[in-house]
Amino acid sequence: MNDPHLWWYVSRASAMIAWALLTTSVLWGILLSTRVMRRVDNPAWLQDLHGYLGGTSLVMVGLHMVSLMIDSWLSFTVAEVLVPFATAFKPLPVALGILAFYLLVAVQGSSLMLKRLPRKFWKGLHYASYATLLLVSFHAGFTGTDVGSLWYRIVSIALILLAALAVILRIIAGKRSGSARQADAAPGGAPVQPVPRTMVVASATGLAHGIVGIRLKLPDGGMLPVWQPGSHVTLHLPNGLQKQYSLCGDPANRNQYDVAVLRTSQSSGGSSWIHENLVPGMSLPVSGPMNHFELEPAADYLFIAGGIGITPITAMIQSLPAGRAWRLVYAGRSRQTMAFVAELEAEYPQRMIVHASDENVGGLDLDVILGTVTAQVYCCGPESLMNAVAARVPAGRLHLERFVPLERSARPAAPIQVACRKSRLDFTVPAEESLLDALESHGVPILGSCRKGICGTCEVRVVEGTPEHLDSVLDDAEKDALGVMYPCVSRSLSASLVLNI
Repeated sequence: MNDPHLWWYVSRASAMIAWALLTTSVLWGILLSTRVMRRVDNPAWLQDLHGYLGGTSLVMVGLHMVSLMIDSWLSFTVAEVLVPFATAFKPLPVALGILAFYLLVAVQGSSLMLKRLPRKFWKGLHYASYATLLLVSFHAGFTGTDVGSLWYRIVSIALILLAALAVILRIIAGKRSGSARQADAAPGGAPVQPVPRTMVVASATGLAHGIVGIRLKLPDGGMLPVWQPGSHVTLHLPNGLQKQYSLCGDPANRNQYDVAVLRTSQSSGGSSWIHENLVPGMSLPVSGPMNHFELEPAADYLFIAGGIGITPITAMIQSLPAGRAWRLVYAGRSRQTMAFVAELEAEYPQRMIVHASDENVGGLDLDVILGTVTAQVYCCGPESLMNAVAARVPAGRLHLERFVPLERSARPAAPIQVACRKSRLDFTVPAEESLLDALESHGVPILGSCRKGICGTCEVRVVEGTPEHLDSVLDDAEKDALGVMYPCVSRSLSASLVLNI
């Protein structure tokens, strides 16, 4: 530690490592956006690694700045490493490096607050990583003491070429997804409105008894927005109903959306209409995708599906790499009523248990299945199955997607004073009117779909006030942490609410 050259070496090494990590992080992020790396591992793990690379590069930059202050030769002051043009030593290149540092802090900070920031704002801020990489390249090229060295030239050229490759990939990816962006954007660059896109039924085929598989594509055959396993879309049917269905195709295929629809005896008219009237060539407005059943990174997974609950699970399984540890328990009345059962058994015979009621005397023994399990458990199916699983699995390892709302007790409804910050509206919601209906009647740009508190379409951010969560989308603690509520069924514990809409 007393070697006068030690901190000079630390400064050089940390700077080069930070540059390399930042370049890799940017390139990795672009590979994620283009879905090139999908077969390597599940998306959540890849995104975490992308964040770790960026975070580690920031740590290395911090070490570089500290070592500049400790080094006896340079002896930078705190102001000189934090304030542009405060130093007489190559002021412009040093200022570029300081600016790159602040941009990197902003990008990493936005990543930590991803779920709390508007998606467009986060995305725009994230593009600053390209500017950061450019500034770092200029900073390193004009301030480095090893600029003339062969090894420095080799490393610099390699990093600059990687950065150029990242930009090229971003441009190509942008062109490929151009049609999808155009479908989402309003003409003339106007603010995007929450309206569904028109899609065409490419095919409608039987997957099992009482289940029809529907493939949807854009009329021009263009690319669709990226979606993650667990996502669902909303079909706007001609009979006026809006029904949510989980995407069950391959998340890497952006040319189509696949859903499976079970015809139920208690249908409100959605599944019956689809089975009786939907044919290839028909156009349907489709909203989404949305996701409140995300596949989180884990070393081991246990998937439990009941009946049509297999639909989101199939997308999760397809997104996992071959070496990832997982098992599937698939229950149903009979194999004839279980979609995808033959395909799944053929491809993963050692990873799944099929429990068809007509083949088994006893019911599904969840005590045996879940007794020693330490994996993350993802369950989708009938309410009775999910309640039974929830009673046996700790909340920290349990992930559910519900088809019907939970029965939740609520205090007697009272009027609510509501302020919409972006719309600059203030109004009172009567006790007999839902918050969503009131927002719609006042012209606030918000979409409602299921109106039962299960789809999450009407999500809105809460700025002030305490919501009374009566929905079944997320855990109440998670909603409070994210600062969101679902006004189709939820109300307010406080006399007033301020909403960011």
